[in-house]
Amino acid sequence: MDAGGSLSSSNKPQSRHPLQDQAIHRRNSRENLDRFIPNRSAMDFDYAHYMLMEARKGKENPVISSPSKEAYRKHLAEALNMNRTRILAFKDKPPTADSIFPETLCVNQPKSVKPRRNIPQTSERTLDAPELVDDYYLNLLDWGSGNVLAIALGHTIYLWDAANASTSELTTIDDEDGPITSVSWAPDGRHIAIGLNNSVVQLWDTTANRQLRTLRGGHRSRVGSLDWNNHILTTGGMDGLIINNDVRIRSHIVDTYKGHHQEVCGLKWSASGQQLASGGNDNLLHIWDRSTASSNSPTQWLHKLEDHTAAVKALAWCPFQGNLLASGGGGGDRCIKFWNTHTGACLNSVDTGSQVCALLWNKNERELLSSHGFTQNQLTLWKYPSMVKMAELTGHTSRVLFMAQSPDGCTVASAAGDETLRFWNVFGNPEASKPAPKTTREPFANVNRIR
Repeated sequence: MDAGGSLSSSNKPQSRHPLQDQAIHRRNSRENLDRFIPNRSAMDFDYAHYMLMEARKGKENPVISSPSKEAYRKHLAEALNMNRTRILAFKDKPPTADSIFPETLCVNQPKSVKPRRNIPQTSERTLDAPELVDDYYLNLLDWGSGNVLAIALGHTIYLWDAANASTSELTTIDDEDGPITSVSWAPDGRHIAIGLNNSVVQLWDTTANRQLRTLRGGHRSRVGSLDWNNHILTTGGMDGLIINNDVRIRSHIVDTYKGHHQEVCGLKWSASGQQLASGGNDNLLHIWDRSTASSNSPTQWLHKLEDHTAAVKALAWCPFQGNLLASGGGGGDRCIKFWNTHTGACLNSVDTGSQVCALLWNKNERELLSSHGFTQNQLTLWKYPSMVKMAELTGHTSRVLFMAQSPDGCTVASAAGDETLRFWNVFGNPEASKPAPKTTREPFANVNRIR
């Protein structure tokens, strides 16, 4: 991977003396600005010669003339001189210094450089998260487009509203069905999917605080990973299956992906909705293409990537390059790898030194955030593509299993085995000039037809 991080140079050729070049250009565009060369049209060389000769006569022949001759000499000098006081004359007044060197020009003026962003080293808020299940293979935290954070603590889903910092309880699952093993907001920020230990998935309307339906029959064991692709809810189970569920119709199972031999612990759809990345406890990373999906038979993967040597849970699609995927390996691997998902090529691999639990891209800058387990239990901010460490955020005392990003891309929430939920202002402020994201279609538009 090419090194990055250098400032791009300007397209204009850089002069060694930019001030001098600009000053010469101004002189050529105006008249008579050279104050050292007189205007010859205003000179009288005959008078100049007469005055020089008179001065020389006075020095060489200092004789006393008669009063009449002295009077004649003075009269002649006045007639020729016409009361002039100098020989060399200027037609125009020389320009002032300000007109030659305007204030807008500055010697060695530096190129404007974007100020370096301050990255706070401590969390701005810490919340208790009791009964958070300390399981690497689950996905228990998600931040929806409605700016509400959902976290599963044991058998209960809690909603934390970032606008007013209020907390509410959505639902508590029965002991025989729980605990909760995964949670994922729908694109509309109103509906949420909850994966359970008993292999079913519940769909909830958080505004009305009611359950809409239960998806059954797809998996044979717990559902530890979830992700949305518009109205398609993709689920990954401990049975190794990946299932696409169309939540608008009664027979919700529309595609089945079979490629993993152990639990599917990571699922992420690309921004285009065409490619799905899946990671499993079998150390495999698969790339699936939506266009080849079929409900009649298990869909063949586009790429089967076997470079990781531990479970692959952390997955993140790059927001500025659609075919770039970052993946992180568990404790036996410790690497962040970058993939070209069109070709299946591994572009780079970085050994982080510890278990990689989660990955998030900065939406506004070319940066990647990773969360880790033993030994430091830290969050690490990397500059992409150089993968130079920009910051390490510490505070958790156990492995940082889950991360979620706020809708504006600024704040990151992290949940760890130490049963705390921390908020980090790690990605700075969003760009005001960026257009608002396109609204997605309501995934439950036909929910009233579900029976």
